[in-house]
Order: sequence, then structure tokens, then C-alpha cells
Amino acid sequence: MNELEKLLANENLVRRRIMKDRVWRTVFFAGAFIVVLPLIFILFYLLKYGVSSINLSFLIRIPEPVGQKGGGIANAIVGTGILIFLASLWAVPLSIFAGIFLAEFPDTEIAYLVRLSTDVLQGTPSIVIGIFAWVVCVVPMRHFSALAGSVALGIMLIPVVVKGTEETLRLIPTTIREASFALGVAYHRTIMKVIVPSGKGGIINGVLLGVTRISGETAPLLFTSFGNPFMNYNILKPISALPLIIYVYATSPYPEWHRLAWGASLILIIFVFTLNIITRTWIRQ
Repeated sequence: MNELEKLLANENLVRRRIMKDRVWRTVFFAGAFIVVLPLIFILFYLLKYGVSSINLSFLIRIPEPVGQKGGGIANAIVGTGILIFLASLWAVPLSIFAGIFLAEFPDTEIAYLVRLSTDVLQGTPSIVIGIFAWVVCVVPMRHFSALAGSVALGIMLIPVVVKGTEETLRLIPTTIREASFALGVAYHRTIMKVIVPSGKGGIINGVLLGVTRISGETAPLLFTSFGNPFMNYNILKPISALPLIIYVYATSPYPEWHRLAWGASLILIIFVFTLNIITRTWIRQ
């Protein structure tokens, strides 16, 4: 009888554990679904209102004057590319060098200050960075420009790339560095020829994540690049961008511009989504 009671007790215990497991799996699945739900709604509305606006003319033409139908966002697409390129041109090398320094000399006072500054910069609101770039670049130059916009976006790019570079290089085994030293390779050559190439995947991942972040920023560009209804390649003049054109069109009273804003929003989300897919694929490789 005792044997039977123990068997039944164990069976009941197993059933309770299975039931708890199913309940918690359901809770976790529901939590994950609720987190993804806002993105689903965003994509649904973007596809619903934005697909009808996208065609070849929309992608290769500049905006039409107020009151006329048609037009496109070619100037905003080109402007976004120019701004991201200029921001990456100066911010990415600087951030990688800073990340290397933090990974190689983590316990120094300078490293502590750099790490603290990076954390504070990462939490600084984008509009504050835009005001700073306006004071530093726009006021002395006395006009808005793509150069000023790239300064604001580059400042926002720095903390993401610094963090990505530091964390990646700290994961590289010390045996790789020791093997290079054992062969008589100089310290700086070990860093640039052995350590950095070993962590290039994580570094590129950090760069792509940073580009994804700055590609949708609007507030800094309102104070710096300002926007331009024409096609512009001069970095010393105002330039348009996808976030700017979405803001201007969405807040306008014209239904035609609202339609273009939905189309531009869909183009921007496709760009961000593509960068995220590239980043995830790079991480897996």
C-alpha cells in the first residue's frame, strides 16, 4: 500500500510540474506576443497607407510645389545617405580607437572618464545634441548645412560604436594576444593586425546598429540640416532627409502630403529593417 501511495504521489507531482510548465510557457509566449504586437500594428498601417504611394516616380522625383499632386522623395533619400556617410566618416574611426583604448587599458583613470562620458552621451536626448550642434556649427556658419547635421548624427553614433568595439575586443581570448607577442610582434601591430581583425564582426555589428539608430532621428536635423525641397549635393547647404520630410509632410494640412509621408515612412522602415537583417546575418556568421 505504501508503494502504491508513493507511486500516486509521484504521478501527481509530475502532473503538477507539467501543468506549471505549460502555464509558464503560455505566460512567456503571451508576453513575447504583446511585445511584438506594437510592431505588427505599425507595419500593418505602414503597408496599408504607404504601399499605394510607392512607385518609380516616387523614388526618383523631388517634391512638387504645394497644391500639385505627385512628386517624390528622391532628395530625401539622397540626403539621408549623405548625412549617414558624413557622420560615419568621422565618428566611426574615432569610436573604434576609443573602444580599443577601453578594451586594452580598462583600469586607467582616462578609461574611466571615457566610459563615463560614453554612458552619459548615450543617454543624452537627441534634441539636446541637436541644440549643441546648432550652437557649434550653425551659428558660426550663419546657415544650416548637411555638415552640421552630420556632426549631430556622428555624436549620437559614437557611444554605440564605442560600446560595441569594447565589448567585442574584451571577448577575444588573451591567448591570441600572447601568441602574437611570443612571435616577437610589436604591441601596436598586434592590436591592429591580430586583435582588431579577430573582432571585426562585432565591430561592424556595432557600426550597423549605430547607423540604424541615427537613420531615423529627426530632432537633431531640425536644428542643423533643416531640410531642402530640392536635390542638393553640397554639404555646406541645407539638405533634406527621410525623417525631416516625414515630419514636414505629416504635420501639413494637405492630404497629398500625408500620403507621401506614409510612403516615406515605409521606405525608412524598410531601410532600418534591412540594416537589422544584415546585422543579424553578420552576427550568425
